[in-house]
Amino acid sequence: MNTKKFFGKSCLALALSAALLGGSLNIEAAEFSASFKGTDINEFINTVGRNLNMTFIVDPAVKGKINVRSYDLLNEEQYYQFFLSVLAVYGYAVVPTDTGVYKVVRSAVAKTTGVPVSEDGAMGDEMVTRVVPVKNVNVRELAPLLRGLIDNQGSGNVVHYEPSNVLLITGRANVVNRLVEIVNRVDKAGNQEVQIVKLKHASATEVVRVVLALIKDDKGNSATSPLMTPKLVADERTNSVVVSGEPIARQRVITMINQLDMEQAASGNTRVFYLRYAKAKDVLETLNGVSKSLTGEEGKASNGATASKINIYANEATNSIIVNAEPNYIKQIEEIVRKLDIRRAQVLVEAIIVEINDETAAQLGIQWGNTRGGIVQGPSDVSQVPVSAMFSSDEVGLANVAGSINGAGVGFYHGNWFGLLTMMQSNAKNDVLSTPSIVALDNEEAEFNVGQEVPVKTGTQTSTDSSYRYDTIERKTVGTKLKFTPQINEGDSVLLTLEQEVSSVAPSANTVNGDTFDVRTIKNSVLVKSGETVVLGGLMNHTTMETVYKVPLLGDIPILGELFKQTSSSYKKRNLMVFIHPIIIRDDETFASISGGKYNMFRDQELKRNKEGIRLLPIRLSTPVLPALDSTIVIAPDTIQEISTDSSSLSGI
Repeated sequence: MNTKKFFGKSCLALALSAALLGGSLNIEAAEFSASFKGTDINEFINTVGRNLNMTFIVDPAVKGKINVRSYDLLNEEQYYQFFLSVLAVYGYAVVPTDTGVYKVVRSAVAKTTGVPVSEDGAMGDEMVTRVVPVKNVNVRELAPLLRGLIDNQGSGNVVHYEPSNVLLITGRANVVNRLVEIVNRVDKAGNQEVQIVKLKHASATEVVRVVLALIKDDKGNSATSPLMTPKLVADERTNSVVVSGEPIARQRVITMINQLDMEQAASGNTRVFYLRYAKAKDVLETLNGVSKSLTGEEGKASNGATASKINIYANEATNSIIVNAEPNYIKQIEEIVRKLDIRRAQVLVEAIIVEINDETAAQLGIQWGNTRGGIVQGPSDVSQVPVSAMFSSDEVGLANVAGSINGAGVGFYHGNWFGLLTMMQSNAKNDVLSTPSIVALDNEEAEFNVGQEVPVKTGTQTSTDSSYRYDTIERKTVGTKLKFTPQINEGDSVLLTLEQEVSSVAPSANTVNGDTFDVRTIKNSVLVKSGETVVLGGLMNHTTMETVYKVPLLGDIPILGELFKQTSSSYKKRNLMVFIHPIIIRDDETFASISGGKYNMFRDQELKRNKEGIRLLPIRLSTPVLPALDSTIVIAPDTIQEISTDSSSLSGI
């Protein structure tokens, strides 16, 4: 059938009917009856666009012929939905744009061509995107199920956004609306109500532990689906258990809790509590004070326990607490013991001590003399050559003169007069890096000390006839000391009360009156976050000194006065910084990770040294090496192993 002629006749009939009814009447909405047989799909799209006054942009990939016929009259909305359904059957879709133009593309690419977002109201085969919030079900588990219900032409897609727990569904309106209805029904099934169960006899924490052990497997995973698994939380303040979940699962758990919350059969008025972490002796002191508040009594027995209603003892051999009291008091004591006997966190403290010393000194001076005397510029503690030694004629005396010169010496001798020019320069550098580290329990003092015991003379006594002298010696510890007490605060911060000391014997000290010690000490309290490195303190000291020794009057003569002077210049620089790096250790995994890192660091150094061997020895020594950290068998260090060598190599050693 010719499409143009069909629609032309329909429009002509509608015009004649309107003219017969009179110009004063409103024209009724247009109705269409479509019949297409072997029509090119592009011609079909153009015809619909002309009839509905719509503009279509057709993808070049849209090709083919259609065969369809409608026996009913369709209004504009029905006619447009008929048009969309025909294209959907042939694998094409219509995507509207913001400018009022419609794009006809293949269904497989329609979802990526700017499909509009719709709240509701879309219908039929329109391409829409819906944002569906989900309240009670995890979208990550729901999205794969919905993808199996999407159309198979590739025009639809289901994406989930887990942070907001929403679904993004794109596709034809009738399919999207069906998926949204499924989501709403599934979401209603996740009715997570909360119910509080107050306990009369049992402990809320113990009841939660028992129930969780029953509903979870050995690996800690739930034996049922997460939706059917209730959640339990113990409220220690009110001794209640908070239960949330599906009504059936929630009621099953509540029944279990009520059965566990039963009064214990009378078993006497004595209970023994075995402690897992705390010390029985320390807990006893706390319980003695608490028991007086419970009973209102102040009297104590000779063994340290309260005198009448509550008697508490500590057995250090088994690290246990024995309580003899009425049942109501025993229950309160049990709750206190349970809260005191907890695993305490530990703190690893690493101190980083950096010290850089740089010293430079120079001396320049001239000495004059003759056979009757001489001139020496400089104090007695400055290295000088004795004037009398300059006139020694034997070889030993001259050797002593040369040995007393530090640096370079240039001189002359003529008649009874001599002159000596001495020059000296010294440079000294010292870089020290120390990293002491130690682990301590929360609120427990720890001390680290590495150094030497240096003898220090504290006094001298002589006998009555002065023939014997006795020196009094004490030992002073010189080295690196670290003492601290950590206190873990809220927010993974650590309050450290610490003392840091680095001491050493001064290398250039005068030992006549005893050794001189260089001591650097820091004593303070600092709040540090776990894992951060902060500076505790430091010293930056630069000293410049220039000293001139000269002969009065002669040394003041311009230019010529330099012959009667001795100049000494020195520059000293000292930079000292102390850093601290605490790490809170709350579980075995963190402790094992830190210990493994330190262990493997030393093991790598030993392996490297073992590989290099020991130089200057005819045999190869196998140095001791730590076993692998995960090794269950510790092997003793290897003994000396000889490398087989031929006679030529032996003769060359």
